[in-house]
Amino acid sequence: MGLHDFTFYDLINRNAVCFNNRPAWLEVDDQRTLTFAEVKLQVDRLAAGLQQAGINKGDRIGVLGKNSLEYFLLYGAAAALGAIILPINWRLSADEVIFNLHDGAPKLLFVDAEYQTMIASARERLPSVQRCFDLKPPGGQFDGFSMLSSTSTGFQPGETGDADGLVIIHTAAVAGRPRGALLSHRNVVSANVHLNLLMNLSSADVHLNLLPLFHVGGLFMATMSFHAGALNVNMSKFDAAQAVDLIAEHNVTVLFDFAPIMDSILEQQAQTGKAIDSLQHVIGIEAPETIEKYQQRTGGTFYVMYGQTETSAIATLGRYADRPGSAGQTIPLADVMLVDDVDRTVPVGEVGEIAVKGPMVFNGYWNLPEDTAYAFRGVGRFDEDGFLFYAGRKPEKELIKPGGENVYPAEVEQVILEHPAVALTVVFGVPDPKWKEGIKAVCQLKPGQQLTARELTRFVGERIASYKKPQYVEFVAEIPLLAGGAPDRAKVKVTYGGEQK
Repeated sequence: MGLHDFTFYDLINRNAVCFNNRPAWLEVDDQRTLTFAEVKLQVDRLAAGLQQAGINKGDRIGVLGKNSLEYFLLYGAAAALGAIILPINWRLSADEVIFNLHDGAPKLLFVDAEYQTMIASARERLPSVQRCFDLKPPGGQFDGFSMLSSTSTGFQPGETGDADGLVIIHTAAVAGRPRGALLSHRNVVSANVHLNLLMNLSSADVHLNLLPLFHVGGLFMATMSFHAGALNVNMSKFDAAQAVDLIAEHNVTVLFDFAPIMDSILEQQAQTGKAIDSLQHVIGIEAPETIEKYQQRTGGTFYVMYGQTETSAIATLGRYADRPGSAGQTIPLADVMLVDDVDRTVPVGEVGEIAVKGPMVFNGYWNLPEDTAYAFRGVGRFDEDGFLFYAGRKPEKELIKPGGENVYPAEVEQVILEHPAVALTVVFGVPDPKWKEGIKAVCQLKPGQQLTARELTRFVGERIASYKKPQYVEFVAEIPLLAGGAPDRAKVKVTYGGEQK
Protein backbone atom coordinates (compact mmCIF):
# COMPACT_ATOMS: atom_id res chain seq x y z
CA MET A 1 0.00 0.00 0.00
CA GLY A 2 1.47 3.30 -1.10
CA LEU A 3 1.64 6.49 0.89
CA HIS A 4 -0.86 8.15 -1.44
CA ASP A 5 -3.35 5.27 -1.64
CA PHE A 6 -6.70 5.31 0.16
CA THR A 7 -8.67 2.08 0.02
CA PHE A 8 -12.07 1.03 1.32
CA TYR A 9 -10.31 -0.65 4.25
CA ASP A 10 -8.50 2.62 5.01
CA LEU A 11 -11.93 4.23 5.17
CA ILE A 12 -13.09 1.61 7.69
CA ASN A 13 -10.03 2.35 9.86
CA ARG A 14 -10.55 6.11 9.52
CA ASN A 15 -14.22 5.93 10.50
CA ALA A 16 -13.52 3.73 13.52
CA VAL A 17 -11.53 6.69 14.86
CA CYS A 18 -13.65 9.60 13.62
CA PHE A 19 -17.07 8.14 14.43
CA ASN A 20 -16.09 5.45 16.93
CA ASN A 21 -19.23 4.69 18.99
CA ARG A 22 -21.76 6.24 16.63
CA PRO A 23 -24.16 3.67 15.10
CA ALA A 24 -23.03 2.58 11.63
CA TRP A 25 -25.37 -0.26 10.71
CA LEU A 26 -28.83 -1.38 11.83
CA GLU A 27 -29.87 -4.84 10.67
CA VAL A 28 -33.66 -4.61 10.52
CA ASP A 29 -34.33 -8.37 10.41
CA ASP A 30 -32.84 -9.09 13.83
CA GLN A 31 -32.30 -5.56 15.21
CA ARG A 32 -28.51 -5.85 15.46
CA THR A 33 -26.74 -2.50 15.63
CA LEU A 34 -23.00 -2.05 15.14
CA THR A 35 -20.99 1.08 15.79
CA PHE A 36 -18.19 2.17 13.45
CA ALA A 37 -15.64 0.77 15.89
CA GLU A 38 -17.51 -2.55 16.01
CA VAL A 39 -17.65 -2.70 12.20
CA LYS A 40 -13.85 -2.47 12.10
CA LEU A 41 -13.54 -5.18 14.75
CA GLN A 42 -15.87 -7.53 12.86
CA VAL A 43 -14.15 -6.78 9.53
CA ASP A 44 -10.74 -7.58 11.03
CA ARG A 45 -11.99 -10.84 12.51
CA LEU A 46 -13.57 -11.87 9.24
CA ALA A 47 -10.42 -10.92 7.30
CA ALA A 48 -8.40 -13.15 9.60
CA GLY A 49 -10.82 -16.01 9.02
CA LEU A 50 -10.77 -15.54 5.26
CA GLN A 51 -6.98 -15.44 5.23
CA GLN A 52 -6.85 -18.70 7.18
CA ALA A 53 -9.29 -20.16 4.64
CA GLY A 54 -6.78 -19.38 1.87
CA ILE A 55 -7.87 -15.97 0.56
CA ASN A 56 -5.03 -13.83 -0.78
CA LYS A 57 -4.77 -10.62 -2.79
CA GLY A 58 -6.66 -10.85 -6.08
CA ASP A 59 -8.72 -13.92 -5.08
CA ARG A 60 -12.45 -13.65 -5.70
CA ILE A 61 -15.13 -14.22 -3.06
CA GLY A 62 -18.59 -15.00 -4.44
CA VAL A 63 -21.72 -13.81 -2.64
CA LEU A 64 -25.28 -14.91 -3.47
CA GLY A 65 -27.84 -13.52 -1.06
CA LYS A 66 -30.07 -10.70 0.11
CA ASN A 67 -28.75 -7.57 1.83
CA SER A 68 -27.31 -8.26 5.26
CA LEU A 69 -24.68 -7.11 7.73
CA GLU A 70 -22.63 -10.17 6.80
CA TYR A 71 -22.70 -9.13 3.14
CA PHE A 72 -21.39 -5.64 3.97
CA LEU A 73 -18.68 -7.06 6.27
CA LEU A 74 -17.45 -9.27 3.42
CA TYR A 75 -16.80 -6.16 1.33
CA GLY A 76 -14.73 -4.74 4.19
CA ALA A 77 -12.79 -7.94 4.84
CA ALA A 78 -12.03 -8.40 1.14
CA ALA A 79 -10.74 -4.82 1.04
CA ALA A 80 -8.45 -5.56 3.99
CA LEU A 81 -6.88 -8.50 2.14
CA GLY A 82 -6.87 -7.05 -1.38
CA ALA A 83 -9.42 -9.67 -2.46
CA ILE A 84 -12.32 -9.03 -4.86
CA ILE A 85 -16.01 -9.49 -4.10
CA LEU A 86 -18.12 -11.17 -6.80
CA PRO A 87 -21.75 -10.32 -5.92
CA ILE A 88 -24.40 -12.31 -7.80
CA ASN A 89 -27.85 -11.07 -8.74
CA TRP A 90 -30.25 -13.44 -6.95
CA ARG A 91 -33.00 -12.60 -9.46
CA LEU A 92 -31.15 -14.42 -12.23
CA SER A 93 -31.98 -17.92 -13.43
CA ALA A 94 -29.87 -20.80 -12.15
CA ASP A 95 -27.93 -21.02 -15.42
CA GLU A 96 -27.21 -17.27 -15.35
CA VAL A 97 -26.02 -17.48 -11.73
CA ILE A 98 -23.66 -20.34 -12.59
CA PHE A 99 -22.34 -18.51 -15.66
CA ASN A 100 -21.42 -15.42 -13.64
CA LEU A 101 -19.81 -17.49 -10.91
CA HIS A 102 -17.84 -19.54 -13.42
CA ASP A 103 -16.75 -16.34 -15.16
CA GLY A 104 -15.47 -14.74 -11.95
CA ALA A 105 -13.96 -18.02 -10.64
CA PRO A 106 -14.30 -17.38 -6.87
CA LYS A 107 -12.27 -19.41 -4.39
CA LEU A 108 -14.92 -19.15 -1.65
CA LEU A 109 -18.69 -18.75 -1.98
CA PHE A 110 -21.17 -17.32 0.56
CA VAL A 111 -24.81 -18.25 -0.03
CA ASP A 112 -28.16 -17.52 1.62
CA ALA A 113 -30.01 -20.65 2.73
CA GLU A 114 -32.70 -20.29 0.03
CA TYR A 115 -30.13 -20.60 -2.78
CA GLN A 116 -27.95 -23.35 -1.32
CA THR A 117 -29.75 -26.28 -2.96
CA MET A 118 -29.22 -24.68 -6.36
CA ILE A 119 -25.52 -24.16 -5.69
CA ALA A 120 -25.04 -27.64 -4.21
CA SER A 121 -26.54 -29.24 -7.32
CA ALA A 122 -24.17 -27.28 -9.58
CA ARG A 123 -20.88 -27.70 -7.70
CA GLU A 124 -19.31 -29.72 -10.52
CA ARG A 125 -19.81 -26.68 -12.77
CA LEU A 126 -17.88 -24.45 -10.35
CA PRO A 127 -14.37 -25.92 -10.28
CA SER A 128 -12.79 -22.80 -8.72
CA VAL A 129 -14.95 -22.95 -5.56
CA GLN A 130 -13.03 -24.62 -2.75
CA ARG A 131 -15.54 -24.06 0.08
CA CYS A 132 -19.08 -22.77 0.51
CA PHE A 133 -20.36 -20.91 3.57
CA ASP A 134 -23.72 -19.80 4.92
CA LEU A 135 -24.36 -16.12 4.45
CA LYS A 136 -27.67 -15.68 6.25
CA PRO A 137 -29.43 -17.16 8.14
CA PRO A 138 -27.06 -19.57 9.92
CA GLY A 139 -27.72 -23.28 10.05
CA GLY A 140 -27.79 -23.99 6.31
CA GLN A 141 -26.15 -26.93 4.57
CA PHE A 142 -22.81 -25.12 4.16
CA ASP A 143 -20.10 -24.18 6.67
CA GLY A 144 -21.16 -21.52 9.16
CA PHE A 145 -20.26 -17.86 8.67
CA SER A 146 -19.48 -17.60 12.39
CA MET A 147 -16.53 -20.00 12.14
CA LEU A 148 -14.77 -17.28 10.12
CA SER A 149 -15.95 -14.19 11.97
CA SER A 150 -15.08 -15.61 15.38
CA THR A 151 -11.40 -15.82 14.47
CA SER A 152 -8.88 -13.61 16.25
CA THR A 153 -8.18 -10.20 14.73
CA GLY A 154 -4.65 -11.09 13.65
CA PHE A 155 -4.20 -11.07 9.87
CA GLN A 156 -1.64 -9.90 7.36
CA PRO A 157 -3.10 -6.95 5.40
CA GLY A 158 -2.82 -7.15 1.64
CA GLU A 159 -0.45 -4.84 -0.23
CA THR A 160 -3.42 -3.09 -1.75
CA GLY A 161 -3.53 0.18 -3.67
CA ASP A 162 -6.59 2.20 -4.50
CA ALA A 163 -6.28 1.25 -8.18
CA ASP A 164 -6.72 -2.44 -7.29
CA GLY A 165 -10.05 -4.14 -7.85
CA LEU A 166 -12.61 -4.43 -5.05
CA VAL A 167 -15.73 -5.76 -6.79
CA ILE A 168 -16.80 -7.38 -10.07
CA ILE A 169 -20.39 -6.52 -10.98
CA HIS A 170 -21.80 -8.33 -13.98
CA THR A 171 -23.70 -6.08 -16.36
CA ALA A 172 -26.59 -7.12 -18.57
CA ALA A 173 -25.82 -9.54 -21.38
CA VAL A 174 -24.89 -7.66 -24.53
CA ALA A 175 -24.23 -9.91 -27.55
CA GLY A 176 -25.54 -12.85 -25.54
CA ARG A 177 -23.20 -12.89 -22.52
CA PRO A 178 -22.82 -10.81 -19.34
CA ARG A 179 -19.60 -8.91 -18.70
CA GLY A 180 -18.00 -8.43 -15.31
CA ALA A 181 -17.17 -4.77 -14.66
CA LEU A 182 -14.14 -4.54 -12.34
CA LEU A 183 -14.47 -1.57 -9.98
CA SER A 184 -11.56 -0.38 -7.86
CA HIS A 185 -11.18 1.09 -4.37
CA ARG A 186 -10.59 4.44 -6.07
CA ASN A 187 -13.92 4.11 -7.88
CA VAL A 188 -15.79 3.46 -4.61
CA VAL A 189 -14.13 6.29 -2.69
CA SER A 190 -14.63 8.70 -5.61
CA ALA A 191 -18.34 7.87 -5.84
CA ASN A 192 -18.71 8.24 -2.07
CA VAL A 193 -17.11 11.70 -1.99
CA HIS A 194 -19.10 12.96 -4.98
CA LEU A 195 -22.45 11.75 -3.65
CA ASN A 196 -21.86 13.13 -0.16
CA LEU A 197 -20.60 16.48 -1.47
CA LEU A 198 -23.33 17.05 -4.05
CA MET A 199 -26.18 15.87 -1.81
CA ASN A 200 -24.75 17.67 1.25
CA LEU A 201 -24.83 14.55 3.46
CA SER A 202 -23.17 14.14 6.85
CA SER A 203 -23.08 11.95 9.94
CA ALA A 204 -26.48 13.38 10.89
CA ASP A 205 -28.11 11.51 8.00
CA VAL A 206 -29.81 8.11 7.97
CA HIS A 207 -29.81 5.97 4.83
CA LEU A 208 -32.48 3.37 4.10
CA ASN A 209 -30.45 0.65 2.39
CA LEU A 210 -33.09 -0.92 0.15
CA LEU A 211 -31.33 -1.55 -3.16
CA PRO A 212 -29.47 -4.89 -3.38
CA LEU A 213 -25.75 -4.94 -2.64
CA PHE A 214 -25.10 -6.71 -5.96
CA HIS A 215 -26.26 -3.52 -7.69
CA VAL A 216 -23.88 -0.58 -8.15
CA GLY A 217 -26.56 1.79 -6.84
CA GLY A 218 -27.18 -0.28 -3.71
CA LEU A 219 -23.49 -0.83 -2.99
CA PHE A 220 -22.39 2.78 -3.45
CA MET A 221 -25.31 4.21 -1.48
CA ALA A 222 -24.31 1.97 1.42
CA THR A 223 -20.61 2.87 1.16
CA MET A 224 -21.44 6.56 0.64
CA SER A 225 -23.49 6.65 3.83
CA PHE A 226 -20.80 4.75 5.73
CA HIS A 227 -18.18 7.20 4.43
CA ALA A 228 -20.22 10.17 5.70
CA GLY A 229 -20.56 8.63 9.16
CA ALA A 230 -24.30 8.16 8.61
CA LEU A 231 -26.38 5.22 9.81
CA ASN A 232 -27.28 2.49 7.30
CA VAL A 233 -30.72 1.03 8.09
CA ASN A 234 -30.62 -2.23 6.14
CA MET A 235 -33.58 -3.99 4.55
CA SER A 236 -32.92 -7.51 3.29
CA LYS A 237 -35.46 -6.88 0.53
CA PHE A 238 -37.66 -3.91 -0.35
CA ASP A 239 -41.19 -3.83 1.02
CA ALA A 240 -43.16 -0.56 0.80
CA ALA A 241 -45.05 -0.94 4.09
CA GLN A 242 -41.89 -1.78 6.00
CA ALA A 243 -40.01 1.06 4.26
CA VAL A 244 -42.59 3.63 5.41
CA ASP A 245 -42.41 2.27 8.97
CA LEU A 246 -38.61 2.51 8.96
CA ILE A 247 -38.56 6.03 7.52
CA ALA A 248 -40.95 7.19 10.23
CA GLU A 249 -39.27 5.31 13.09
CA HIS A 250 -35.64 6.11 12.30
CA ASN A 251 -36.06 9.53 10.65
CA VAL A 252 -34.54 8.27 7.42
CA THR A 253 -33.18 11.17 5.35
CA VAL A 254 -31.85 9.57 2.15
CA LEU A 255 -32.48 6.69 -0.25
CA PHE A 256 -32.04 5.67 -3.89
CA ASP A 257 -35.14 5.34 -6.06
CA PHE A 258 -35.92 3.29 -9.14
CA ALA A 259 -39.51 3.16 -10.37
CA PRO A 260 -41.82 1.97 -8.83
CA ILE A 261 -40.16 2.32 -5.39
CA MET A 262 -41.14 5.92 -4.65
CA ASP A 263 -44.66 5.49 -6.01
CA SER A 264 -45.24 2.55 -3.67
CA ILE A 265 -43.77 4.45 -0.68
CA LEU A 266 -45.99 7.48 -1.33
CA GLU A 267 -49.06 5.29 -1.78
CA GLN A 268 -48.36 3.43 1.47
CA GLN A 269 -47.74 6.70 3.31
CA ALA A 270 -51.06 8.07 2.09
CA GLN A 271 -52.83 4.98 3.42
CA THR A 272 -51.16 5.00 6.84
CA GLY A 273 -50.67 8.72 7.41
CA LYS A 274 -47.20 8.06 8.86
CA ALA A 275 -44.73 10.92 8.72
CA ILE A 276 -41.99 10.66 6.09
CA ASP A 277 -41.00 14.35 6.12
CA SER A 278 -37.49 13.40 7.27
CA LEU A 279 -36.83 11.97 3.78
CA GLN A 280 -35.10 15.06 2.38
CA HIS A 281 -32.70 13.50 -0.15
CA VAL A 282 -33.77 11.05 -2.84
CA ILE A 283 -31.61 10.21 -5.83
CA GLY A 284 -32.47 8.07 -8.80
CA ILE A 285 -34.42 7.65 -12.00
CA GLU A 286 -38.13 8.33 -11.80
CA ALA A 287 -41.12 9.72 -13.69
CA PRO A 288 -41.55 13.52 -13.39
CA GLU A 289 -45.02 13.25 -11.83
CA THR A 290 -43.70 10.97 -9.08
CA ILE A 291 -40.74 13.27 -8.41
CA GLU A 292 -43.02 16.26 -8.07
CA LYS A 293 -45.43 14.36 -5.81
CA TYR A 294 -42.54 13.37 -3.52
CA GLN A 295 -41.20 16.93 -3.35
CA GLN A 296 -44.63 18.40 -2.65
CA ARG A 297 -45.40 15.89 0.09
CA THR A 298 -42.06 16.06 1.93
CA GLY A 299 -40.42 19.33 0.89
CA GLY A 300 -37.37 17.21 0.03
CA THR A 301 -35.00 17.32 -2.93
CA PHE A 302 -34.91 14.77 -5.74
CA TYR A 303 -31.51 14.38 -7.41
CA VAL A 304 -31.24 13.22 -11.02
CA MET A 305 -28.16 11.61 -12.51
CA TYR A 306 -26.58 9.86 -15.44
CA GLY A 307 -24.23 6.94 -14.96
CA GLN A 308 -23.77 3.21 -15.24
CA THR A 309 -21.85 0.45 -13.54
CA GLU A 310 -18.77 1.32 -15.59
CA THR A 311 -18.76 4.90 -14.21
CA SER A 312 -19.28 3.83 -10.58
CA ALA A 313 -22.97 4.78 -10.83
CA ILE A 314 -22.56 8.50 -11.61
CA ALA A 315 -21.03 10.87 -14.17
CA THR A 316 -23.53 13.73 -13.88
CA LEU A 317 -25.76 14.72 -10.97
CA GLY A 318 -28.03 17.60 -10.04
CA ARG A 319 -31.30 18.66 -8.45
CA TYR A 320 -34.36 17.85 -10.54
CA ALA A 321 -35.83 21.28 -9.82
CA ASP A 322 -32.83 23.08 -11.30
CA ARG A 323 -33.46 21.76 -14.83
CA PRO A 324 -36.42 19.32 -15.12
CA GLY A 325 -35.82 16.69 -17.78
CA SER A 326 -32.04 16.83 -17.50
CA ALA A 327 -29.62 14.42 -15.83
CA GLY A 328 -27.80 17.16 -13.93
CA GLN A 329 -24.32 18.54 -14.57
CA THR A 330 -20.89 16.93 -14.73
CA ILE A 331 -19.60 15.93 -11.29
CA PRO A 332 -16.48 17.77 -10.01
CA LEU A 333 -13.84 15.12 -10.77
CA ALA A 334 -15.01 14.08 -14.21
CA ASP A 335 -14.76 15.17 -17.80
CA VAL A 336 -17.91 14.34 -19.73
CA MET A 337 -17.68 15.07 -23.45
CA LEU A 338 -20.16 14.70 -26.29
CA VAL A 339 -18.46 13.52 -29.46
CA ASP A 340 -19.32 12.46 -33.00
CA ASP A 341 -18.38 9.19 -34.70
CA VAL A 342 -14.73 10.27 -35.04
CA ASP A 343 -14.50 11.58 -31.45
CA ARG A 344 -14.75 15.27 -32.32
CA THR A 345 -16.59 17.39 -29.73
CA VAL A 346 -20.07 18.37 -30.93
CA PRO A 347 -21.41 21.93 -30.47
CA VAL A 348 -23.65 22.83 -27.53
CA GLY A 349 -27.23 21.70 -28.15
CA GLU A 350 -26.30 18.97 -30.63
CA VAL A 351 -26.59 15.26 -29.85
CA GLY A 352 -23.39 13.25 -29.49
CA GLU A 353 -21.97 10.17 -27.82
CA ILE A 354 -21.30 10.55 -24.10
CA ALA A 355 -17.64 9.92 -23.30
CA VAL A 356 -16.47 9.94 -19.68
CA LYS A 357 -13.05 10.12 -18.02
CA GLY A 358 -12.07 10.48 -14.39
CA PRO A 359 -11.42 8.49 -11.20
CA MET A 360 -14.89 6.96 -11.26
CA VAL A 361 -14.30 5.07 -14.55
CA PHE A 362 -13.96 1.32 -14.01
CA ASN A 363 -10.82 -0.78 -14.48
CA GLY A 364 -12.31 -2.77 -17.35
CA TYR A 365 -14.29 -5.90 -18.11
CA TRP A 366 -13.09 -9.04 -16.37
CA ASN A 367 -11.02 -11.12 -18.84
CA LEU A 368 -12.43 -9.18 -21.82
CA PRO A 369 -9.71 -6.77 -22.98
CA GLU A 370 -11.27 -6.21 -26.42
CA ASP A 371 -14.63 -5.27 -24.88
CA THR A 372 -12.86 -2.92 -22.49
CA ALA A 373 -11.27 -1.13 -25.43
CA TYR A 374 -14.78 -0.61 -26.84
CA ALA A 375 -16.55 0.32 -23.60
CA PHE A 376 -20.02 1.50 -24.49
CA ARG A 377 -21.17 5.07 -24.37
CA GLY A 378 -24.58 6.69 -24.37
CA VAL A 379 -26.04 9.48 -26.48
CA GLY A 380 -27.02 12.92 -25.20
CA ARG A 381 -26.76 16.68 -25.54
CA PHE A 382 -25.62 19.56 -23.32
CA ASP A 383 -27.60 22.76 -23.00
CA GLU A 384 -25.91 26.15 -22.71
CA ASP A 385 -25.58 25.78 -18.91
CA GLY A 386 -23.90 22.39 -19.02
CA PHE A 387 -26.95 20.29 -18.09
CA LEU A 388 -26.91 16.88 -19.75
CA PHE A 389 -30.03 15.65 -21.54
CA TYR A 390 -29.71 11.89 -22.00
CA ALA A 391 -30.97 10.64 -25.37
CA GLY A 392 -30.46 6.88 -25.06
CA ARG A 393 -27.81 4.55 -26.45
CA LYS A 394 -26.38 3.87 -29.85
CA PRO A 395 -28.48 1.20 -31.64
CA GLU A 396 -25.86 -1.55 -31.28
CA LYS A 397 -25.69 -0.87 -27.53
CA GLU A 398 -29.42 -0.53 -26.89
CA LEU A 399 -30.52 -1.11 -23.32
CA ILE A 400 -33.89 -1.45 -21.56
CA LYS A 401 -34.19 -0.58 -17.85
CA PRO A 402 -37.37 -2.03 -16.28
CA GLY A 403 -37.40 -0.99 -12.62
CA GLY A 404 -33.68 -0.20 -12.56
CA GLU A 405 -32.49 -3.55 -13.92
CA ASN A 406 -30.47 -3.64 -17.15
CA VAL A 407 -31.80 -5.77 -20.01
CA TYR A 408 -30.15 -5.97 -23.42
CA PRO A 409 -32.60 -6.70 -26.26
CA ALA A 410 -30.02 -8.94 -27.92
CA GLU A 411 -30.11 -11.37 -24.99
CA VAL A 412 -33.92 -11.60 -24.95
CA GLU A 413 -34.05 -11.96 -28.73
CA GLN A 414 -31.55 -14.79 -28.61
CA VAL A 415 -33.78 -16.72 -26.19
CA ILE A 416 -36.99 -16.01 -28.13
CA LEU A 417 -35.39 -17.31 -31.33
CA GLU A 418 -34.74 -20.62 -29.56
CA HIS A 419 -38.50 -21.23 -29.65
CA PRO A 420 -39.25 -23.52 -32.60
CA ALA A 421 -42.28 -21.46 -33.65
CA VAL A 422 -40.49 -18.08 -33.98
CA ALA A 423 -38.87 -16.99 -37.23
CA LEU A 424 -37.91 -13.38 -36.43
CA THR A 425 -38.16 -11.05 -33.44
CA VAL A 426 -37.29 -7.51 -32.40
CA VAL A 427 -37.19 -6.60 -28.70
CA PHE A 428 -37.18 -2.98 -27.47
CA GLY A 429 -38.27 -0.74 -24.62
CA VAL A 430 -41.71 0.90 -24.37
CA PRO A 431 -43.28 3.22 -21.78
CA ASP A 432 -44.70 1.31 -18.81
CA PRO A 433 -46.92 2.81 -16.07
CA LYS A 434 -45.38 0.73 -13.26
CA TRP A 435 -41.74 0.11 -14.24
CA LYS A 436 -41.26 3.33 -16.27
CA GLU A 437 -39.86 1.21 -19.11
CA GLY A 438 -41.22 -2.15 -20.18
CA ILE A 439 -40.01 -4.86 -22.56
CA LYS A 440 -41.86 -5.52 -25.80
CA ALA A 441 -41.25 -8.34 -28.28
CA VAL A 442 -42.56 -8.13 -31.83
CA CYS A 443 -42.49 -11.61 -33.34
CA GLN A 444 -42.99 -13.21 -36.75
CA LEU A 445 -43.89 -16.89 -36.58
CA LYS A 446 -42.77 -19.61 -38.95
CA PRO A 447 -45.37 -20.74 -41.53
CA GLY A 448 -48.08 -22.89 -39.99
CA GLN A 449 -46.97 -22.24 -36.38
CA GLN A 450 -49.12 -20.94 -33.53
CA LEU A 451 -48.02 -19.38 -30.26
CA THR A 452 -49.62 -17.25 -27.56
CA ALA A 453 -48.04 -14.34 -25.69
CA ARG A 454 -48.38 -16.23 -22.39
CA GLU A 455 -46.63 -19.29 -23.81
CA LEU A 456 -43.77 -17.16 -25.13
CA THR A 457 -43.23 -15.19 -21.90
CA ARG A 458 -43.25 -18.44 -19.92
CA PHE A 459 -40.68 -19.88 -22.35
CA VAL A 460 -38.38 -16.86 -21.86
CA GLY A 461 -38.85 -16.78 -18.06
CA GLU A 462 -37.78 -20.43 -17.79
CA ARG A 463 -34.43 -19.69 -19.44
CA ILE A 464 -33.33 -16.28 -18.17
CA ALA A 465 -34.24 -14.05 -15.22
CA SER A 466 -37.95 -13.38 -14.87
CA TYR A 467 -37.48 -9.60 -15.06
CA LYS A 468 -36.09 -10.03 -18.60
CA LYS A 469 -39.22 -11.60 -20.08
CA PRO A 470 -41.41 -9.33 -22.23
CA GLN A 471 -44.38 -7.62 -20.61
CA TYR A 472 -45.79 -6.99 -24.09
CA VAL A 473 -45.83 -9.41 -27.05
CA GLU A 474 -47.22 -8.67 -30.50
CA PHE A 475 -47.33 -11.19 -33.34
CA VAL A 476 -47.16 -9.75 -36.87
CA ALA A 477 -47.42 -11.27 -40.32
CA GLU A 478 -44.07 -9.86 -41.41
CA ILE A 479 -41.29 -7.97 -39.70
CA PRO A 480 -39.88 -5.30 -42.06
CA LEU A 481 -36.34 -6.02 -43.23
CA LEU A 482 -33.34 -3.96 -44.27
CA ALA A 483 -31.68 -4.48 -47.65
CA GLY A 484 -29.29 -7.03 -46.15
CA GLY A 485 -32.10 -9.14 -44.69
CA ALA A 486 -31.79 -8.05 -41.03
CA PRO A 487 -34.89 -6.76 -39.20
CA ASP A 488 -35.45 -3.02 -39.62
CA ARG A 489 -35.36 -2.20 -35.91
CA ALA A 490 -36.05 1.50 -36.35
CA LYS A 491 -39.18 0.85 -38.42
CA VAL A 492 -40.41 -1.81 -35.99
CA LYS A 493 -40.03 0.57 -33.05
CA VAL A 494 -41.84 3.38 -34.85
CA THR A 495 -44.67 1.06 -35.96
CA TYR A 496 -45.19 -0.95 -32.77
CA GLY A 497 -43.65 1.23 -30.02
CA GLY A 498 -45.07 3.99 -27.85
CA GLU A 499 -47.78 3.61 -25.21
CA GLN A 500 -49.13 0.07 -25.10
CA LYS A 501 -52.84 -0.70 -24.81
